[in-house]
Amino acid sequence: MNLTKTVCLLMISAPMLLWSQPAAGRFDGAWTTSMACEASTHMPAYRWTFPSVIKDGSFHAQHSEEHAPGYLVIDGPINADGSAKLHAKGTVQAGKAGLVTELKGNKYDYYIEAKFTETSGTGKRDEGAGILGRPCSFEFTKQVDAPTPPAAPAPAPATPQ
Repeated sequence: MNLTKTVCLLMISAPMLLWSQPAAGRFDGAWTTSMACEASTHMPAYRWTFPSVIKDGSFHAQHSEEHAPGYLVIDGPINADGSAKLHAKGTVQAGKAGLVTELKGNKYDYYIEAKFTETSGTGKRDEGAGILGRPCSFEFTKQVDAPTPPAAPAPAPATPQ
């Protein structure tokens, strides 16, 4: 392959490679995740808000204790353009949740199509054909540290009298 073909190939592939790479650093920080699910035949509507973090372009959030009813963990990489396909898995909190996970404590999992900016994001649960999942929406908010107050000015040196 000659140099011209190599350069052309790199110019064509570079944007695709950058788009699919995790956005290390760009979205990093402490976040809050709010999840709202509509009522279904088997379950009432509910809303959860819980902490999350993005580190090195990877999203991680957890609601409740691992393996306890109501446990949910969400993980996945965020692409450089802010798009993400996050994986959610957990255990049913109470009652019936649908055809697949009928009883409290049963396990479930699904994907979330999400889009992030530097300070916020939104997402939607993948409902499949609408048989296995109910509509759930997600809001992500980056936590901004309070600005550090400016240091007090140093006192003026004493002048001799």
